[in-house]
Amino acid sequence: MAKTYDVAVIGGGATGTGIARDAALRGLKTILIEKKDFSAGTTGACGGMIHGGSRYLLFDVETTRLSCIDSGYIQNIASNLIFRIPFLIPIMKDDKYGIEKWEAFLKVYDKFQKYKSGKGHTRLTKEEALRLEPGLSHDIVGALSMDEWGIDVFRLTVLNALSAREAGADIRNHTEVAGFIKTGQRVKGIRVKDKISGKTEDIEARIVVNAAGPWVTKIAKMAGASVKLRPSRGVQIVFERRISNLGMTITAIDGRPLYFIPHEHTTILGTTDDDYFGDPDNLPIYNDDIEYLLTSAQRVFPEIRKYRRMRAMAGLRPSLFEWGKVEEDVSREFEIFDHEKDGASGFITIAGGKLAMYRLMAEKTTDLVCKKLKIKAKCTTHTTPLPGAEENLDTISLSEKFKLPFYVVKRLLFKYGTRAIDILNMIKKDVYQVSITCNCEAITEAELRYCIRNEWA
Repeated sequence: MAKTYDVAVIGGGATGTGIARDAALRGLKTILIEKKDFSAGTTGACGGMIHGGSRYLLFDVETTRLSCIDSGYIQNIASNLIFRIPFLIPIMKDDKYGIEKWEAFLKVYDKFQKYKSGKGHTRLTKEEALRLEPGLSHDIVGALSMDEWGIDVFRLTVLNALSAREAGADIRNHTEVAGFIKTGQRVKGIRVKDKISGKTEDIEARIVVNAAGPWVTKIAKMAGASVKLRPSRGVQIVFERRISNLGMTITAIDGRPLYFIPHEHTTILGTTDDDYFGDPDNLPIYNDDIEYLLTSAQRVFPEIRKYRRMRAMAGLRPSLFEWGKVEEDVSREFEIFDHEKDGASGFITIAGGKLAMYRLMAEKTTDLVCKKLKIKAKCTTHTTPLPGAEENLDTISLSEKFKLPFYVVKRLLFKYGTRAIDILNMIKKDVYQVSITCNCEAITEAELRYCIRNEWA
């Protein structure tokens, strides 16, 4: 017999888990379906910034404004997961935009910084910039500073799912949508397949939400509906260490803006932006992508090729379809599609947007779900902390209490917030669980055990 829910959400990225959380917190009986691991798609391949997107001021001011506002909300509900990234914009003599134009641009962006506790820009001489970052090319003529915020996107997604579960939602990963249950022109639910056991199951839902990122087109087609996207492929290089403590906005060989950011213990260089209409499950990375990024960065940071590259990652942006624009100018706005007009009543798709707007996208989608179900319940996700972010704990006192190195405790508090206490107690009972299990990150055995028991690992 099929299980019945108010809403079934398809997609385990930031938007999908955000919708599941919002719906569950409003009292809706909710289930979330993800065919792989959480953040396995677009979310996990992004640069990990909850930024306003200063470049969008050129063609999409509202996206910048909304992103900055929601960046402020995310800082409040996920305070342990965020970190400030001070940025430099090195200016070369032959750059497309000189320092005066860049500064005029940043003066406008400064007006939005207040929404996300950002700092206004500063103009720097060549000598000042080189003192801050000696690795810069000596051919720069000056620089400008600004700042943005970084976040652990994998923890953000898992914590949204965890919050949804603690509010009563059913959360399933490694579960794939195999079909839709329809009566006439009404979607009544979904048929899912457990990818581990191979078993299929029918799930009835009053509303089905398609939040599958670049897979929304495929999912919509299964329901007899249509969504037109203009997906773009973004490739980034991850270096094994922090090359600089400063983020940088640099100009690529074709004039596009790239970023070069310290992210936790790594550095990320990205991103490419190319139309891609192939299989989202088979996203290629070409040697040309890597050379494009390295050649572009080398102009401003000449020693870039000396640093060890840990991996490259590719993601697919589920951008809304627009005609007549180059890829980088395609809007990052989002849209919610009610497929009743397609003969699929009870079926909704959310597409477009960017990471910094995931919570807002989830709120607006859940608003529509509640409207259709005639449920009057307000969104609280902008004020309700994610699990572990209820308070900030002192690293030094915990380090002394548990007799562990400062770095070990600090990292656990960053990843798990107040729930790091559970992991610290596991280590206290069995000191061998402090053993590091990964070459690229200081993950302890206790963390692995904790995540297996509590977080779908």
